[in-house]
Amino acid sequence: MRILETIGFDLGHGETAVAKAIVESIEPPQMLEINNKKNQITALGWHPKLGYLVGEQALIQAGVTQLSISFKQKPNHDPNYKKTISTFLATYYQKLQESKQIEGEESSYFYIGCPSGWSMSDRQAYQKLLQEVGIPHLNVIPESRAAFMQAKEAGKLEYEKLLASVLIVDIGSSTTDFTLVKSLHEIPLDFGSNTLGASLIDKAIFARTLDKHEQKPLLEKVFQEYPHHQARCELACRKAKEDYFSNEQLYNDPQSFARGFESINEQIYFIPQVNKLMMEEILHQPLPELGNKSWIQAFHDAVSEAKTKLQQLETIPKLVLMTGGASRMKFTHQICQQMFPEPESQLRPDPEPERCIALGLARVGRWDLRAAAFQQEVNQLLDSQKLTELISRHIPELVELLTQPLAENLIDHAVRPGVKDWQKNKIRTLADLETSMKNRAEEWLKGNVAQQIINNQCIRWFNNKIQPDLAAVTDPICRKFQIPRSSLRFEDSIEPAFVNPELRIGDAILADTVAFIVNVVIGGGTVASIITLILTGHLTWPIALVYGASVMAAGMELNRKTVQETIKKNIDIPSWIRSSLMNDQKIADMCVQIKPELENVFREQLTNNQAAFEQLTQKVEQGLQKALSMKVQEAVILIQ
Repeated sequence: MRILETIGFDLGHGETAVAKAIVESIEPPQMLEINNKKNQITALGWHPKLGYLVGEQALIQAGVTQLSISFKQKPNHDPNYKKTISTFLATYYQKLQESKQIEGEESSYFYIGCPSGWSMSDRQAYQKLLQEVGIPHLNVIPESRAAFMQAKEAGKLEYEKLLASVLIVDIGSSTTDFTLVKSLHEIPLDFGSNTLGASLIDKAIFARTLDKHEQKPLLEKVFQEYPHHQARCELACRKAKEDYFSNEQLYNDPQSFARGFESINEQIYFIPQVNKLMMEEILHQPLPELGNKSWIQAFHDAVSEAKTKLQQLETIPKLVLMTGGASRMKFTHQICQQMFPEPESQLRPDPEPERCIALGLARVGRWDLRAAAFQQEVNQLLDSQKLTELISRHIPELVELLTQPLAENLIDHAVRPGVKDWQKNKIRTLADLETSMKNRAEEWLKGNVAQQIINNQCIRWFNNKIQPDLAAVTDPICRKFQIPRSSLRFEDSIEPAFVNPELRIGDAILADTVAFIVNVVIGGGTVASIITLILTGHLTWPIALVYGASVMAAGMELNRKTVQETIKKNIDIPSWIRSSLMNDQKIADMCVQIKPELENVFREQLTNNQAAFEQLTQKVEQGLQKALSMKVQEAVILIQ
């Protein structure tokens, strides 16, 4: 059974969200619901009759005897951790299947996020742990990649920024991760132990509330005996924090408070509350988890360290993309803006950070599958004989395109000036004329002008003959994956900024082609054949008739060959006869007459050299394969 959908599973330390993307569609992913909500508190509860409950249901259901919250962390050997996180995922998976929101089994591919700061071994251990749940297809990828993909596909990143440098700041409940995306490649900025998460603020509010509670000793005893009550109270602190940062202006007044609420029993209540003054104290108090730095100082130092690492890489991010639920805290925007000021860097907080990663994970999964299928289709084309057949079919047309300009230019640059020099007595014998014309022809063929002419004709051949046939086999691939046809064509680039000099047909293929043509014309005897044609057909016999055979070869048996050789090697014709025999008009007439003959020589020489043209076909094919492979690498960015 083939994979029909990708499931983006954002198992966060504080909240969990799930999204689904259809593999064969480019429609945006859709958020899925558990307990009729698109975002759930990351909570797992045990009820003696109802079994395992997740999210809000675990918090509000009466009779829950065990409750775990905020349990996402690096893989470790703690059996309770392993059981909690695998049970949470298994319960979520079961509920998604029961509600018919996912196909499940072999048809669904789960993409689960992890902090970018986790090492590859951490990621692999986490994936191995989650695979024990029994989900057939599951992959763990960095959450920063999901954030980048969501920003790209949701239209928040312009194409020029995709190829520039983007710094992703992911502020989660347990960690804050910095990832540089440069030319589409991710570079995690690893600062070692990363414990800078927003849940530390929740804990500080909890400690402050407990410390000032009039029944503190009793509460401490309750929390020790019934840990799920402490978990509920910590969630109340989190809600107070989120309420505060969502409506900061409301709580500037010392008499206004953002509150949470948790009832232990009918007599004991836990009511955390914060306003601006209290939150300032909390954000600036030293925290042992951060080496006795305050949260705000630790975040400032982390952003500063990220900037230093970027400077070491000689990189200024064009865009600072902020994501993670805690990125709603406005002071984090201000610190990032101070460190990366405009206009060099633009700050882009995600408008829906609580959904960004889930949507991005679903997009990444779909992109991975579609990009792999796209590359496979192009590779099948490259591995087939289609390119060879396509090029071979049009080789005769390349010969035709080359014969006329080569003949015309050899007449202008070798034949005409050579004969004129002979006419003016600058060249003694026709043998010397032969040497002169050969040298002139070779010099011209090796020069820039000749190579440019050949280059232009080859480009014309490629554009008019090869490209249309090539497009006929690449366009269906582009249509299938819903990307522009120009993605695998050579006449247009995907975007002006995407033009890669190596993809230019003149650079990628024609350099070898030009060198090949020059070599065939010179080394294959074409020049020698042309000169023989001129000497025998247009000069030798007229000279013999005018000059007299008896003078040239007394006592010799007259035949065409001996007369030609004698005239070529021995006769230094006086200048007055030369100007009469071959005046300017006769030279011009001769050049007109020999043009079709020269074209035939070129045509025959090039056409008959099949072995050489097989080499040319191979070179053009190799060039096309290389250019198409590079096109594919740049075209995959357009796949959704």
